[in-house]
Amino acid sequence: MPRLQDFSSKIRLSLFSRSFFLLAALLAVSLTCWLVVFFNMQEEPRASQMAERGITALKITRKSLAYVPPVDRNALVIDLATTGDIQVFPRQLDDVLEPLPDTTFWRIFADKIQRSDTQHEIKIASSMNGEPGIWISFNVGDELYWLLLKSSSDTLPQMREWIGWGVIALLLALIGAAISVRFVNTPLSRLAKAAQQVARGENPAPLPDDQGPLEIRDLNNAFNRMARDIRQTEADRELMLAGISHDLRTPLARMRLEIELSNVSDETRSAIDEDLGQIDHSIGQLMEYARPAGVLPERAIDVSSILHDLTERERAHTESLGGTLRTLIQPNLYARIGELNLKRIVSNLIENSRRYGRSMSDGQPHILVRVREKASIIEIEVCDSGPGINAKDTERLLRPFSRGEAARTGVSGAGLGLSIVERLLQHVGGTLKLQPNQPTGLIGHIEIPKARDRNYQLDS
Repeated sequence: MPRLQDFSSKIRLSLFSRSFFLLAALLAVSLTCWLVVFFNMQEEPRASQMAERGITALKITRKSLAYVPPVDRNALVIDLATTGDIQVFPRQLDDVLEPLPDTTFWRIFADKIQRSDTQHEIKIASSMNGEPGIWISFNVGDELYWLLLKSSSDTLPQMREWIGWGVIALLLALIGAAISVRFVNTPLSRLAKAAQQVARGENPAPLPDDQGPLEIRDLNNAFNRMARDIRQTEADRELMLAGISHDLRTPLARMRLEIELSNVSDETRSAIDEDLGQIDHSIGQLMEYARPAGVLPERAIDVSSILHDLTERERAHTESLGGTLRTLIQPNLYARIGELNLKRIVSNLIENSRRYGRSMSDGQPHILVRVREKASIIEIEVCDSGPGINAKDTERLLRPFSRGEAARTGVSGAGLGLSIVERLLQHVGGTLKLQPNQPTGLIGHIEIPKARDRNYQLDS
């Protein structure tokens, strides 16, 4: 059983395939059992019919030889030995015989032949001197003869005919099974497609709740209600986030203005302004994390062009802080991802490198953005030359509100930057890996599926 489970796990079959193969196997086993039972039930009638044929041939042959004058008997035997399906041969005492197979069919056949003439000893063999057939011995006076029935294989065409009809019945049953499974699989497939659309943030069309079996109608009705609730929840969340952003950032702006106008020292003003900047940055990360990923675009976008424009803006900001930002971007790379989401992903990694990836030598961020194609994916790497992270902390840092030890000491934040990146990548089937940079630093390694159709145009 474990081997069967391993095999089924390696070969991924759809629900339709699994159900169809299961019904096909059950139908094949059922039809085979039915044919076996049918042939077993037909054994006795077929054996009796063949025995009656042998008895009739035996009686006719014996009477013919008995009423022929002895001088003409040899000529009749020669005639009977050369023509027809029923032949007669003289029997010798040294003939080498092979008995009939020990089956129900041949036992019934032999029993009926022997009971038809209890006054004479009758021998029945399946082969005489190496010649196959049904050999029945009889005597006429003191002379011994063999009666050969050559038509013992006439059941083979009949069996082939029945097997042919069985194959036709099996094919019709399989077609019916495929249609039945299709009727069951279609609403489930429709439900799976709608669930994928909900997972991507799209609004699927309502599933029909007035068609099909009662269970399917109830399931579709429950799914439609769940989808409506999710849409309503997202709308309420966006409204709440907008209110939080307004209610928190407005007092922060007022506090900054009051600090600027107050008679406090420059050192105190700088410390308070830094604290307010931390609060504003944390609010921004929370808003970014809670913002929905959006709908997957129908057309692919030019990843190379968008990232080139983004890195140009980020380079100016990085250089204003005393750092550097270099790029190695392969041109004409297309992928199905939202332009805003792509910018959010890469800008979050660049911001993460600016804040936590400052070089150990001069204390400034030195960032490299590399974009290239590899097989069917697009690789985006954001590399820094900072202290890096411990390998055992990689998984933890991808969780929300998690930060490294270096981040806790000097730089503040909500710990949501990497979580935002991973959440947006999952929306398009991408992945994020944190890898060590050589000799020091961290690499944010992103993989997103490349657009299959090279004829994609830039989304307007």
